[in-house]
Amino acid sequence: MSVDQVLKHVDEDLTNSVARLLDLLRIPSISTDPAYKDDCDRAADWLVEDLQSLGMDASKRDTPGHPMVVAHAEGDGTHVMFYGHYDVQPVDPLKLWNSPPFEPALEETDKGPVIRGRGSSDDKGQLMTFVEACRAWKAVNGTLPAKISIFFEGEEESGSPSLVPFMEANKDELTADVALICDTGLFGDSTPAIVTRLRGLLGEELTITGPDKDLHSGMYGGIARNPIRVLSKIIASLHDHTGRIMVPGFYDGVEELPADIAQQWDDLGFDNAQFLGEVGLGVPAGEDGRTGLEMIWSRPTCEVNGIGGGYQGKGFKTVLPAKATAKISFRLVPGQDPLKLRDSFRKFVQDQLPEDCSVEFTGHGASPASEMSTDHPAFEKARAALTDEWPNPAAFVGCGGSIPIAGHFKDILDMDAMLIGFGKDDDQIHSPNEKYDLSSFHKGIRSWVRVLDALSK
Repeated sequence: MSVDQVLKHVDEDLTNSVARLLDLLRIPSISTDPAYKDDCDRAADWLVEDLQSLGMDASKRDTPGHPMVVAHAEGDGTHVMFYGHYDVQPVDPLKLWNSPPFEPALEETDKGPVIRGRGSSDDKGQLMTFVEACRAWKAVNGTLPAKISIFFEGEEESGSPSLVPFMEANKDELTADVALICDTGLFGDSTPAIVTRLRGLLGEELTITGPDKDLHSGMYGGIARNPIRVLSKIIASLHDHTGRIMVPGFYDGVEELPADIAQQWDDLGFDNAQFLGEVGLGVPAGEDGRTGLEMIWSRPTCEVNGIGGGYQGKGFKTVLPAKATAKISFRLVPGQDPLKLRDSFRKFVQDQLPEDCSVEFTGHGASPASEMSTDHPAFEKARAALTDEWPNPAAFVGCGGSIPIAGHFKDILDMDAMLIGFGKDDDQIHSPNEKYDLSSFHKGIRSWVRVLDALSK
């Protein structure tokens, strides 16, 4: 059966596809708030019933937190595992929403029609693009083009506490030839992207203590050690004048970007000034000699996320504080060991402490970067299939953030994962007035039809 007939069915059934998505969006499945536990269960039940309507063996699996949804459909060729999450972020502040977040609707905007509502892009709209592609294929052909498994999580927006134990307990059932993750976006508005690199994350909080109490700056200023001054000096020493990070051993294991990937990134035409201009800036502040995309996709970073110490209230108080704190995060790239870097950073700080000062550290997570091998034949097949659907050729790209599930698929199930999504930068995920362009939803369904067709051959 020609894939064109399946694509035609997608176009003709789009109104029904949107209606099904709106039904799912009406369920307030906020995973972080215990008050919405029953709604998370209801969302899982909704998905199980919908997948069963496609002839899949689907079930809700209990966990200590919110349930997982797992489904399987037999088929030939490549065994594909698709992951998404049905839970959503809280909606606060509610007063900033222009319409009720769980009363979703199609809305006309100056950029075209959008689906407005919490979860419309992250991630219910995205996961339903795949489900709707399967529905269209089944409607036209009677069967699916490949062996397909589906894995929907209900705790992604609240730290995924049940995810790793569930994956470890169900390794055999969840293992496939390749994983597909739909929780990312396009490059710009019309370039499909397959994310192959994700940065890891190391979080550190340090508290420097000097005197045993806050001191009067007139009585003790000049003779007593000021922890804020000590902390400021340490923070200033983290980077040199070229933007290079000065923690010893920080770049151990960091490799240069492969030439073919670097060329793909150059071809994307990333504009530093435009990107920064959207947030009121204009000059890149990372390492000298690096392109903008290198800085956010393939180079490690060190950023100060918060500083505290001394009097913070209104007015003025002439005090030397007893303590000063900072929260510092490191985005890591493949080859870096987060635990080794934690030790190196802490020694870097301790070596700069003057007499009469002590430091206490608190770790806030340590996860390595993920890099998917594009040598797997599925990657090039998917890239060609996406290119057939969109105006611009698909590209293998990086992601400055961290999506732990991709690393879990590799570490626990020994599977490579392709991160393919159709969101846009202005979808306002995690913010009031979240939306998903109708065109993204429509072309996302069509894209998965093409990808499934390519992977089945």
